Amino acid sequence: MEFVPLSAAHFAGVLFSVLLSAGIILFRKTLRREPFRTTVRHGLAALLVASELSLYGWYQLSDNWGIHALPFQLCTMTLWISAAMLIMQHKVLYEIAFFLGILGAMQALLTPNLSQTFPHFRYFHFFVAHAAIIAASVYMTAVEGFRPRFASVAKAYVGLHILAVPAAVVNSLTGSNFMFLARKPSTPSLLDLLAPWPWYLLQLEVVVIVLLLLLYGVILLIDKQT
Repeated sequence: MEFVPLSAAHFAGVLFSVLLSAGIILFRKTLRREPFRTTVRHGLAALLVASELSLYGWYQLSDNWGIHALPFQLCTMTLWISAAMLIMQHKVLYEIAFFLGILGAMQALLTPNLSQTFPHFRYFHFFVAHAAIIAASVYMTAVEGFRPRFASVAKAYVGLHILAVPAAVVNSLTGSNFMFLARKPSTPSLLDLLAPWPWYLLQLEVVVIVLLLLLYGVILLIDKQT
């Protein structure tokens, strides 16, 4: 069975992501106490790493190795950055993971580039991995007290373009489409609202800046009300 956008399986995956992050926010005071603080932080890092390692295992068992297995999709890269951020509690990694991880994973959850649906392994991997990417930054913000600064917006923007370099190089050498730099995805996405390639890449520069500033503004509003 193929994955169908806006189906019950899709809504269930999105709901799981919302509940995971909402649970962290709701129980943030409890999670600040040991041993919960360390256990949950390391547990989220382990979940991120395990989800990606399980994908490699599935590639091996199902003989699905190929160019697509290279770790140059934005969410794959932010997954590893998020895991390192949780383990190291690194502020620069947090600034990149907070913006790129949350925005990238949210876009993926809303418009999944996914073929298989429930109860296929790829369905569970997709939603667990993307939910954990968002939850990692939510945890560091709500529990550990990390906060993005205005300068973090610039760091995330520059970081995005740095991550795009190896993706673009591999795309040009192999005909792949990492980070959707070479063409729009075959499945419905927010990119469908933009101009054809390559013009949508220029439009995305503006969209990215607006989204980064909006996400930063959300944090400012939350902090002012608490």
